[in-house]
Amino acid sequence: MGFGDLKSASGLKVLNDFLSDRSYIEGYVPSQADTVVFDAISSPPPADLVHALRWYNHIKSFQKGSLPGVKKPLGQYGPPGVADTTSASKPAAKKDDDDDIDLFGSDEEEDEETARIKEERLAQYAAKKSKKPTVIAKSSLLLDVKPWDDETDMAKLEECVRSIQMDGLVWGQSKLVPVGYGIKKLQIGCVVEDDKVGTEILEEQITAFEDYVQSMDVAAFNKI
Repeated sequence: MGFGDLKSASGLKVLNDFLSDRSYIEGYVPSQADTVVFDAISSPPPADLVHALRWYNHIKSFQKGSLPGVKKPLGQYGPPGVADTTSASKPAAKKDDDDDIDLFGSDEEEDEETARIKEERLAQYAAKKSKKPTVIAKSSLLLDVKPWDDETDMAKLEECVRSIQMDGLVWGQSKLVPVGYGIKKLQIGCVVEDDKVGTEILEEQITAFEDYVQSMDVAAFNKI
């Protein structure tokens, strides 16, 4: 198992393909597995590797020590059939007094052949994964939209919220929920494509209807 060399373009491509139908390296929640792979990457993946970049930015937002699980060697994560060749994950060679003495000649030719075979296997794996249909990452949100007072026209408030249209956003069912003193909040569901719609832009556009909306909160957030 492994991703090849995560400090190279080919290794990042393997990671991107691996995350095309996954949110995390292991399981359905962020864990120490994500921390191990994250730490092996020297810089954010390029913009064209959308799945790897989405994952990188998401894991970056967590405090690494707070994530569950136990760290394992980098080579124990990733797709089967791909070896880990990331330089930082390899143990340092023990220094020996006879290191400078070459008793059996150079292994340079053998090393080059091994590297060539690994690159071929990585290329074959990437080509195989590229034929799979792209899985679009989506999330289900439940939003609480609060009015200013009990005199706010809640039907008009909901009309304003549903008037927000953008690529990757689908509104769902809604209901009014009492919050006290005769005031009710609008609770409305929606499904968003993670790469296109974020909670920040939703909050910005909803609270822009300031004649009706006091605030917006995310009551529930689930990956689909």
